[in-house]
Amino acid sequence: MPEVKQVNTRPSVKDLFEGVRSCDRAYIGRAITLIESRNAQHQQEAQQLLHLLLPFAGNSQRVGISGVPGVGKSTFIESLGSMLTGDNHKVAVLAVDPSSGRTGGSILGDKTRMDKLSADQNAFIRPSPSAGVLGGVARATRETIVILEAAGFDTVIVETVGTGQSETMVSDMVDFFLVLMLPGAGDELQGIKKGILELADMVAVNKADVFEKKIKQAVNSYKSALHIMSDANPDWHPPVVVCSGLTGTGVPELWNHIEKHRRIMTNNGARVIRRQTQRLTWLKTHVQERLLEDFYRNKDIIEKISHVKTNLNDSKITVSNAVNMLLATYNKSDVN
Repeated sequence: MPEVKQVNTRPSVKDLFEGVRSCDRAYIGRAITLIESRNAQHQQEAQQLLHLLLPFAGNSQRVGISGVPGVGKSTFIESLGSMLTGDNHKVAVLAVDPSSGRTGGSILGDKTRMDKLSADQNAFIRPSPSAGVLGGVARATRETIVILEAAGFDTVIVETVGTGQSETMVSDMVDFFLVLMLPGAGDELQGIKKGILELADMVAVNKADVFEKKIKQAVNSYKSALHIMSDANPDWHPPVVVCSGLTGTGVPELWNHIEKHRRIMTNNGARVIRRQTQRLTWLKTHVQERLLEDFYRNKDIIEKISHVKTNLNDSKITVSNAVNMLLATYNKSDVN
């Protein structure tokens, strides 16, 4: 990977394009920052950049990794990423941190928890705040994947915060969705939402080095849970594997399953269909976001909403009345 160049002035779209294509880490970072910006001018430039990069994207293996806090996602990702770069892969990690609901602040600590991978010249780690987006997934994550693929990264890992609906959102942007679990499944299964196992392309029981006596029971419990669910594809039943992110045990075998899934889904056409479906989901999500932003920026809504909120709080109107009043104001403003 080329040596990082110092970027002192705000680069043009052409500069960013050339920097990304040459896999210059500084320019990659600036390009992602542009994508994440909410500034209208920046968003326009970001779309110009994405349009130029799109023909060079789409060739990576996109892997989503989820699991409850404490399951060892960061340690596991560092182990997996280091193994892949050792095999001449170029690995990018998007670690999405939960933003504070009060301040909007974010810890952004994933990079510091992956010391070895952060220093690897064939790896790129981008911790991004979720900025309060539903499910903890940054709004621009999908577009960031385009940048990383155009830069030449053949493996893109998206780590979820492991809470809320982030799993569903990440599964809608990756080729393979891996769920990390801890041993002790007898108790843990009681708190697992059925939805996350339905999304899983594979379940990995992590920290095998710590919970050796509970591994067999955990594997059997997760296999039983997956057995009663319908497979997303008739050619693939999600396996349950055992690994240790700390020692690396089982990680090569786990990756072999991911590669096998890629071959099967490519041959039967499901991989292409999955990505096409994801693009349509992406379209729907962006339309919803843009409409919501336009709604709250509308000058008539800004003038009306305070009055509506006051009446709502004083119990003079119902929530449905409030919604109807605001939508009527918005539609009238749109016509005018």
